[in-house]
This record gives sequence, C-alpha cells and structure tokens, in this order.
Amino acid sequence: MGLTAVLCGCGAPAARVDGATQAGRAFEQALADADYPRACALLAPQTRQQLQEDQHRPCGPALRGQELPAAGQVRATQVYGRQALLRLRNDTLFLSQFHDGWKVVAAGCTPRGDQPYQCSLKGG
Repeated sequence: MGLTAVLCGCGAPAARVDGATQAGRAFEQALADADYPRACALLAPQTRQQLQEDQHRPCGPALRGQELPAAGQVRATQVYGRQALLRLRNDTLFLSQFHDGWKVVAAGCTPRGDQPYQCSLKGG
C-alpha cells in the first residue's frame, strides 16, 4: 500500500501534477533548444545561485557547461505538497512550487538504491 502511494503520487490534485510536469518539460525543452536563459529562469533560486557559485560564471554559461542527459518522455510525476519528482526516460528532476510557479530544484538525478538520488545539478 505504501509503495503504491509513493509510485502514483495519490491524492495530489491534477492541476498540481500538470503544473509540475509542464515546468519540468519546459526546462528540458529549453535545454534541448540551447535556450539557457529560459532554462535558468526555470531553476529554483537556490539552485541557480549554487550553479553560479560552483562554476564562477553567470547561469547561462554555467548551465551550458553541465552534462545533463537528454531527458526523453515523461514517465511519471509525483507531487507531495509543494514538492514534486518528475521521472523522465533518461533523467529525474526534483521541483518545488514557488509563488510564481514550479521551479527545478535538482536535475541530472539518478537513483542509488536505498541511498538518496545523486544529482549533478542541485541547490545548496
């Protein structure tokens, strides 16, 4: 029962699930289009700040230098409160809901069994 709830995101209103899914897709499309300013606008503030600090350059050029996978189609979206997990064919994104919509908190995430996901792009 607990596993079923985790896998389906049961109880999350459809509009919230759709909002998180659309934000994740928009981020992935911006990356695919090499539209780094748009992709940066879809990052959570702490994630954008951490990326810029780690790379010692503005978000666009810093994001261009990341080796994020081409995500592919959406497989599942799970929403719990103001947090979401978006599973794509080749990537997993974590998102949070802010006053101006859903933003990507972490990308380039891979599962590690019983340990937390390993993410190549994340906030501090």
